[in-house]
Formats: sequence, C-alpha cells, structure tokens
Amino acid sequence: MARNKSATLTEAELRIMNVLWDKGSCTVHEVLQFLPPKPALAYNSILTIIRILETKGYVRHIKDRRAHVYMPRIDRKDATRSEVRHLVSRFFGNSHEQLVLNILDEGSIDAEELERVRQLIERSNRER
Repeated sequence: MARNKSATLTEAELRIMNVLWDKGSCTVHEVLQFLPPKPALAYNSILTIIRILETKGYVRHIKDRRAHVYMPRIDRKDATRSEVRHLVSRFFGNSHEQLVLNILDEGSIDAEELERVRQLIERSNRER
C-alpha cells in the first residue's frame, strides 16, 4: 500500500530536500557530493530516502540515459508553510497567536528580528 504524503520531513529528508531545492535537480551521486559531510550518509541511504520522498510526493524523477535525475515537486516555501501549519496544529491548538507568544516568551528573538516582525505586522495591517 502506498504511503500518504507526510506533513513533515525527517532530518535526513530535509537535508536531501535542501540539496534539491538549492541545485534544482540531481542524481543520487550528485546529492551525495553536495550533502554536508557530517553526519555522513551512504549512497544506498540517500537512494532509500529519495525513494521515500518520491512516495511522499516531495520529489519526482526523470530518466536520463541510465541515471534517474531527481527534482523537487514541492518548493521550499510550500514545504515551510506545511511544517509551520503542522507545528501550530500539533503544539498550539491551531492558534498562531499562541505560537508567536511562545516565541516572544522564550526570549530568543533579538531586537533586530523583533523590529522586522513589527514592520511586517504594520505592512500587513495597511494592506488589509
């Protein structure tokens, strides 16, 4: 039975997707070359993860002579939004406000980031 498209990516899947998003398309061998060396992944592990990503709907491939060339089916922005929606649903009861309050309460946002957020809020309010 085919797997359903997952709302989230594992750490290893995200590492591979970052390569595909940055490069556009790659063979498994090219992904291996472009991945950061640590933690190391073997060729067969990358191939397995890419096949899982393909089953999940994140990646597609074309055949180029003897090699498969893999490319993202979902862009980084859409994947990021999906991850945030999943996080908000799972931990914050679908409340974006609770997510933002948690970030502010945690205190790791610096003054520069806070100013950019304030500007985005002001721009959003003007556009409405």
